[in-house]
Amino acid sequence: MQTLPVKISGNSMWPNFIDGQIVEFQRYTGQLLEIGDVIVFPNPFNTKILLVKRVVDINDNSCVVEGDNPDPTASTDSHNFGSIDTSTIVAFRHNHIAE
Repeated sequence: MQTLPVKISGNSMWPNFIDGQIVEFQRYTGQLLEIGDVIVFPNPFNTKILLVKRVVDINDNSCVVEGDNPDPTASTDSHNFGSIDTSTIVAFRHNHIAE
């Protein structure tokens, strides 16, 4: 399976991923997603920026995503832009909590 290294930028995924950390993701080619997976996708407000968020709900071909940081102001996620279409997902990790 092809992997994609992604550098975490910011604190939206803290404490599970920290700013500056390099995380290996698998390229997304339509694999079955589960609640708790972490995905990489273009920011709906600026598609030149990739976001890393956790899947909290799945509906047909879309999913709701949130950052891990308990501070609600620390993350731009589905609270800001709604559900994302699964066709926009670039990469994923199954249910990963950093150790």
